[in-house]
Amino acid sequence: MNPDVIKAYIPLFKKAMFLTLRIGWLGILFAALIGMMVAVVQYAKVPVIRSLAGAYIELFRNTPLLIQLFFLYFALPRVGLGMDAEVCGILGVSLLGGAYMADVFRSGLEAVRKGQRESALSLGMTVQQMLWHVVLPQAAAVSVPGITANVIFLLKETSVFSAISLMDLMFTAKDLIGLYYRTEECLVLLVVFYLIILLPVSLLGYILERRVRYAQPGN
Repeated sequence: MNPDVIKAYIPLFKKAMFLTLRIGWLGILFAALIGMMVAVVQYAKVPVIRSLAGAYIELFRNTPLLIQLFFLYFALPRVGLGMDAEVCGILGVSLLGGAYMADVFRSGLEAVRKGQRESALSLGMTVQQMLWHVVLPQAAAVSVPGITANVIFLLKETSVFSAISLMDLMFTAKDLIGLYYRTEECLVLLVVFYLIILLPVSLLGYILERRVRYAQPGN
């Protein structure tokens, strides 16, 4: 392993890391919004809409992100719905992540005790106020471990972006290995940069989980 090669490749991996972070975090943000909306729809138990939400979750949870990206990037342009590779990446992470986040948020909503909802309504709150001020904050607190796990999972899933020609970390590593055969140096940098991305998320999730746990009554 040549330290000079590693030093020379660091700027390329840094650029790829920022692309990975930009697409990954935008996708995660939209995934959280989608997941929350789908969870609320399921929580409301409106028959037809709930069935559609369940179908969405099953579809995207049971198909790999790679297949979803292929469909978005290669199949949709054939029907006039072509889009940029970055947009495909963000949309793919959003739809996949939304399906996973929906289950996490739904579990959090269902964990809120019935007495909490009844107390809010008895104090004169509307259903919307009860949901926004009482149910959702408690559900979000309960969902912290699941949200953290999903964020880490989705950031790792960005490694398949290279399949649609995005210059992410994996694409950069494969490209350099193919051009210069510096396999060891590229793999070391790949591992290091993914650790730089994922370790802070894991640590922050651990801190939030501890704070939420000790903030709950009885702890």
